[in-house]
Amino acid sequence: MTVREGSLEAPTRHPIAWQAADFYDEDKVHAEMHRVFDICHGCRRCVNLCTAFPTLFDLIDEGKTGELDGVDRHDFGKVVDKCYLCDMCYMSKCPYVPPHPWNIDFPHLMLRAKAVKFKNGGTTFRDRLLTSTDAVGKLASIPVVVQMVNAVNKAPVARKLMQSVLGVHKDRVLPEYTSARFRGSAQPDASFPVKDGKNAPGKVAIFSTCYVNYNEPGIGHDLLKILKHNEIPAIVVGKEACCGMPKLELGDLETVAKLKQANIPVLAKLAREGYAILTAVPSCTLMFKQELPLMFPDDADVKAVQEAMFDPFEYLIMRNRDELLRTDFKTPLGKVSYHIPCHLRVQNMGQKTREVFELVPQTEVNTVERCAGHDGTWGVKAEFFADSMKIGRPVFRQMASTAPDYVSSDCAIAGRHIRQGISDGDLAGGTAEKQHPLTLIRIAYGL
Repeated sequence: MTVREGSLEAPTRHPIAWQAADFYDEDKVHAEMHRVFDICHGCRRCVNLCTAFPTLFDLIDEGKTGELDGVDRHDFGKVVDKCYLCDMCYMSKCPYVPPHPWNIDFPHLMLRAKAVKFKNGGTTFRDRLLTSTDAVGKLASIPVVVQMVNAVNKAPVARKLMQSVLGVHKDRVLPEYTSARFRGSAQPDASFPVKDGKNAPGKVAIFSTCYVNYNEPGIGHDLLKILKHNEIPAIVVGKEACCGMPKLELGDLETVAKLKQANIPVLAKLAREGYAILTAVPSCTLMFKQELPLMFPDDADVKAVQEAMFDPFEYLIMRNRDELLRTDFKTPLGKVSYHIPCHLRVQNMGQKTREVFELVPQTEVNTVERCAGHDGTWGVKAEFFADSMKIGRPVFRQMASTAPDYVSSDCAIAGRHIRQGISDGDLAGGTAEKQHPLTLIRIAYGL
């Protein structure tokens, strides 16, 4: 029986067997990497997605044999370090993902290798610090401390020191922190009657996320204003911790489990009470929609949260299909260059943010659907900064090509990265204002 070449079937995902003893067996992980890397070598379809695949192919091509057997298995870690788990190879390129019998899941193999590295003590203090987003945010947003942190992050001398000591690249524009945290200043309005639609529930619970809470609370406030304008009763989730995505990308799966235990009982209760749960950070949404369900496939609470979780624009479009979304936009947005981040693309829900933008009169949308290269904490690190900017260069050009009034991405980190790339490259869109899509819709409503 011959094995068919590629697959035309929709990809399926196997649960992540992270609690099995052999998940952390280093020899078995290397054997699986050898199997998968050999298939990737024979295909090379994913060469333009990121730097993980070029790194692999360079190791092979520059080896003694020109085949995988000429690569020292200890060099496999160079490929693992270049993978930031964007999931795009699995969702958009690889023809051998399940249900194909070759059963290739490159991202989750890289996750397994990262988990082995973490368990063996191979991660640095810097990496553990950068992925502790909630703890760092709580400290950095303390009044007085916040001014010092923001000043240091902008001071060239301090940034050079930070690069030499911590390995955070001196040229990476970092987000500011604020003492006016979203969770402490949010004013949700739950007074409206609930109007459930066929496609989406009529009341919303907002999961703040670390980034919105500590760095850009305005994004959360704009979401609340949009919901209020549409007379959708809303609350902020009463208690939350980090979603766990940064620790997942580090390979610290035990901490992911602890964060899951802090979040899921609270969110599951809201899900069963009929709330749509919204997060304004695609990676956090993806964590609850995909990664936690794959780590805990038999957990009914995780499943309930998965089914109740929405991207904000996914939710708004569902409300529009139910004829329950107001479209009384007062302010044209002009030219908007809009970037779809990887962790939104792999949710397989279409271009919902673009659809909402197109409801706004006199608004021209230039949609760019390609990885920008920042990818959480990866593009902050000194050793990956140049690769991050290289990956993003086509995106910077495409985003600037229409001389836009606004540069926007659902991922606020990617938006800042793109704005930096446009400015550093002295491109035509250098005067464009960076705004989150939710902020632009709030502006369009005239709120």
